[in-house]
Amino acid sequence: MEFSIKTLSPETAKTGCVVLGVYSEKELTASARRVDQRSRGGLRAALADLSGKLGSTLLLRALPNVAAERVLLVGLGAKKEFGEAAYRDAVRAAANALRELGAKDAALYLVDLKVGSQPVSWNLRQAVLGVREAFYRFDQLKSQKKNPEPSLARITLPLPPAAALEQALREAQATADGTDLARTLGNLPANICTPTYLAEQARKLAREFKLEVEVLERKDMEKLGMGAFLAVTSASHQPPKLIVLRYSGAAKTRAPLLALVGKGITFDTGGISLKPAGEMDEMKFDMSGAGSVLGTIRALAGMKAPVNVIGVIPTCENMPGGHAVKPGDVVTTLSGQTVEILNTDAEGRLILCDALAYAERFKPEVVVDIATLTGACVIALGHIATGLFANDQKLADELRTAGEDAWDRVWQMPLWEEYQEGLRSNFADMANIGGRPGGAITAASFLARFTRKLRWAHLDIAGTAWKSGREKGSTGRPVPLLVRFALRRAGKK
Repeated sequence: MEFSIKTLSPETAKTGCVVLGVYSEKELTASARRVDQRSRGGLRAALADLSGKLGSTLLLRALPNVAAERVLLVGLGAKKEFGEAAYRDAVRAAANALRELGAKDAALYLVDLKVGSQPVSWNLRQAVLGVREAFYRFDQLKSQKKNPEPSLARITLPLPPAAALEQALREAQATADGTDLARTLGNLPANICTPTYLAEQARKLAREFKLEVEVLERKDMEKLGMGAFLAVTSASHQPPKLIVLRYSGAAKTRAPLLALVGKGITFDTGGISLKPAGEMDEMKFDMSGAGSVLGTIRALAGMKAPVNVIGVIPTCENMPGGHAVKPGDVVTTLSGQTVEILNTDAEGRLILCDALAYAERFKPEVVVDIATLTGACVIALGHIATGLFANDQKLADELRTAGEDAWDRVWQMPLWEEYQEGLRSNFADMANIGGRPGGAITAASFLARFTRKLRWAHLDIAGTAWKSGREKGSTGRPVPLLVRFALRRAGKK
């Protein structure tokens, strides 16, 4: 899909559809008023059929004296309540209607609306991401596709051309590409998206964008002493991989601005601490942290962002079997610390602790790990906000601000030293679980023991990386957050 910025009058735009807004008070936006005036009250005459409720739509055809073939009216809700969330909902409603319409091109006259204190560049980014999300399809594994491919190929964003807006458009399109990659990787079944497949995708990105890539094999991990990582993968027939992908958009002599460490459990049975059968299929999404790292690097490389970023992805399966690690086993991590594994279903933190210790050798300015780590985070925050933990408050504030900017929001959780007591073990330096109370916090506290020399943050995306139910599938979060965070740290706000 092609997006362009162009000064375009709504009443004279020769396009398949113009998209206009209407508030619930039956008040037309400025662009809609121009079309109404040209059509001699054609829009106002139709308002009886549109409530103006947020997300409602009404399609009009062949309005007199209007060049566009169709006019799509979109309800914006109450004007006094119109803000970021309402704008995103209106864009999504418009995109869903356009998807069903069959027009080849459209002009989206929502991008010039006043949305709180946000600049127009924010409107633009959210419009592109919203439309791309609505048009995303994952049907490549179906032998017969029920719905034809959407025909919409071009969307005009009617704004005065400006360098800042063109930059925002490039960023948005690249971010959408990266988010789509993360979503697709998450949606693929575990018999396709194996650790080897993720390594192949990293190599593919390296070839396409001239990145540096290295893939460590089991023998390399054994030589390094990654006892925690190797314990998790011990019963799987799929070989584990430690993927290191480097994007250098700034001077190669500079240390990485950011290291991203993504949990890549391509399927999680729970191991010997076996999960219940219900909804276990969703454990194919347990590599969403890895997918978000690949998606973020793809986005930054695609827009040629002036940053140096390194991705570290530990990836394997967590399976039961005769060689599986057992509750009560003690392993030695790459850092030299020992862990008593009380629950083999708390495996993400085991592969991450070795990956975080490995990331330290690159001397990044900051490290952010991304993981579908705990069901406890879902209970705490639901499916709206990602859990944020950090050992550096300035870093936490930067991530929270970037999340608000991307509208891919986070909520900071405590990481107080008192929670470390829950990880006490009589037989090792620590246990890998701390009981049910504060489960997301004790999981983050475990990782904190391996990041004391780093400026580090942890994103628990268990509630935000995928949806269940009728809309089951990967969301691609938190790629938009991570892209905004990287750009803001590079001074590109």
